[in-house]
Amino acid sequence: MTDTPISEDIAPDDEPQVFLVTDEMPLERLDKVLAQLVPQHSRSRLQTWIQGGHVLVNGKVAKLRQTLREDDLITVYEQPAPEDHAFVPQPVDFDVLGETVDWIVVNKPVGLVTHPGAGNWSGTLLNGLLHRYPELTHVARAGIVHRLDKDTSGLLVIARNEVSQTHLVRQLQARTMGRQYLALAHGRMLEQGTIDRPIGRDPKVPVRMSVDSLSAPKTAVTHYQLVRVGEYGGSNISEVTCRLETGRTHQIRAHLASLGHPLLGDTLYGGRAIEGAARQMLHAHQLRFEDPSGAGMVEFTAAPAADMLKVIEHISWKS
Repeated sequence: MTDTPISEDIAPDDEPQVFLVTDEMPLERLDKVLAQLVPQHSRSRLQTWIQGGHVLVNGKVAKLRQTLREDDLITVYEQPAPEDHAFVPQPVDFDVLGETVDWIVVNKPVGLVTHPGAGNWSGTLLNGLLHRYPELTHVARAGIVHRLDKDTSGLLVIARNEVSQTHLVRQLQARTMGRQYLALAHGRMLEQGTIDRPIGRDPKVPVRMSVDSLSAPKTAVTHYQLVRVGEYGGSNISEVTCRLETGRTHQIRAHLASLGHPLLGDTLYGGRAIEGAARQMLHAHQLRFEDPSGAGMVEFTAAPAADMLKVIEHISWKS
């Protein structure tokens, strides 16, 4: 950081806070002093402000580790937290496969986070929905009814009003909403089966879900059907469809891994990457729900993403 005056594009319109270092204050590092002067903000946030050029000492951009002296003048331009921008409209690319006055069905691309959260406060599907459909600002969670992992592609239904949202959520709770996924798994799986094993956080790896040693397990039921078996590099690979009764975090990924059949590319659960499969080979390809307007059942189908199609093409299918 250079010792230069603050520029106009760094300083916000809001009035800054100004503090004078007196002989009664400890002459310590700037971030330590600020932590005492502005205790409502964490030191890490204050350090981010300093590094971003939003703190001045005697009118010049401060340095993170500089030591203060008596009569130094500190100017602090408070910056919004990342989460303050979580629910703002932003242009985000995603395909809409169908819509009515009550709902929208989108095909979420790989790499797009569904809902803002820690580490992903902007650029999510929710931000894109608010940009394309401004009326969703009046619906909880911008109408999002269910989610997909960042690296799982496929179909999601969005409610356009509170009545529709309640109707669709109740279908999820009653397990009448049809959600079918296409998955590529290591090994040769059985023709069909049901995995009824509770899921919870892995006590050893917090970002992973598990079916073992759980402190707060939640019911999870996955039905699978073998589509075909293939071979790649001397190893069997199964293409399966999975139908969910419940919608737990990483449900299909954790359930299939618990059978010894992790998804291709899903290194978090023991899967291996082949033919550029840099993420879990999982796609929500069918969605079926009752139209909240009373128009009957509606159904959508979407083809897998390009990277998954490429992997499928390079597998020698036997059946």
